[in-house]
Amino acid sequence: MPAGSDIRPRPPLGRAETLAGLVLGSVALVAVSIAALTQARAAPPAPVTRAWAPVAAAPAATRAGVAAAAGFWSGTDSTYISIPGPAPYREPAVGGSYGGYIGMIGNWAAWQHCPGDRVVWSSADAKDARANLTTYHRGIGTGAYWFMAGPGVDPHYNGTVAEATDWGKDQAAAALADLRRLSPKVTYPVLFLDVELPGIAPGYSPAQDNGWDAVYTSACSGIVKRDYVSAQLDRADFNGFANYLTSHSSYLAGVYSAPEVWESIFGAGSYAVLTNTYEWTYTADTSSLSHRPSRWCLAGTRTCAQFFGGITSASKYALMWQWSGGGGTDNGYGDLDQIDSSRTP
Repeated sequence: MPAGSDIRPRPPLGRAETLAGLVLGSVALVAVSIAALTQARAAPPAPVTRAWAPVAAAPAATRAGVAAAAGFWSGTDSTYISIPGPAPYREPAVGGSYGGYIGMIGNWAAWQHCPGDRVVWSSADAKDARANLTTYHRGIGTGAYWFMAGPGVDPHYNGTVAEATDWGKDQAAAALADLRRLSPKVTYPVLFLDVELPGIAPGYSPAQDNGWDAVYTSACSGIVKRDYVSAQLDRADFNGFANYLTSHSSYLAGVYSAPEVWESIFGAGSYAVLTNTYEWTYTADTSSLSHRPSRWCLAGTRTCAQFFGGITSASKYALMWQWSGGGGTDNGYGDLDQIDSSRTP
């Protein structure tokens, strides 16, 4: 922990090695939809800024290569997929240039030393994506996400906004530590907060809701003590992470989620609203590869990406769509993503 940090020590865990096998669908297993909170609530807490030596993201000149004709790249995420070569590499299953890899930089459950919990990072796919960017100027290179915990699995949970905010800050500090250990560094400037309800996810999370909707007896127990967490606390946790990330590094905050999951956690009021946070959605995903993405829709269909928190596909904050392989779907390959290259921050 750097000198001067006001984050209370919690035991960090080093990054796990490359993991191939079980696909979490960008760790988006079958999302468990809970009845949406509909009551409008007060605005979330204001950002908190603290001084600390920043962690630099990739220089702007290397963040994205020359865009494809339509302004989009095809990429993959999470678990290893065999990327067709030789270089320059091609997108698996659908062809075209391989436009990027987004991997799990850390998992809250692994950080808290919960037994068997995994960090899914493919060194091979990251290497291929990086080669396409640095050598052939194609794609975004590598990006990262953190599998985030809600307030209910915080070992120090006490039901206050202050503690929920600290829990978010602690996770951000752990994520930045993981990013520092990674070599070579990620090239994409947005770190995504993975906010989801994974359901029964052995090996990834002991809590079916990741602590967003229930309070547990301990971080790793999987035993519910109280079956409710307010949207106010959830948003304080989220804001704590995002604000700490942006005030202690040059990374930008993004979020990976889906409309129904987002609303079930944060409700339909002001706690659910996003105005300046980048998004990666996995809604409207499919197991079929017969219709491929054309911008934000599958060609020849009415199936289109849906974003959340008030963001639409027309917004500059709509960055990525996990169009196949996520949300529990199985296409025989793995997670496939549509990436808007023109919106790379």
